[in-house]
Amino acid sequence: MLKGVNRQVVEVAETGSDYFEKALFFVNPKYYGLTDGKLREKAQTLTANAGMPPIGKTKPKKNRLAMILTIAASAAAGAIAAAIGCIIIM
Repeated sequence: MLKGVNRQVVEVAETGSDYFEKALFFVNPKYYGLTDGKLREKAQTLTANAGMPPIGKTKPKKNRLAMILTIAASAAAGAIAAAIGCIIIM
């Protein structure tokens, strides 16, 4: 969302990236005096050096052996609890 109407914006239509079609740069007010060419040059440099977008954080895969041991330990604990329950009832 844009607030205000006194913003200078530079639009770069050719980003040189397969990922992005356009880039919008909002100029810092202290650089409003620069020429349009200079601002476009800076914007083009930034888009050329941007690279690919960051890959989203993925959850680290748990160690498969640790997961199997956890399941086995849980099953064993359940079996022991059931056996103790059967012994107490008899």
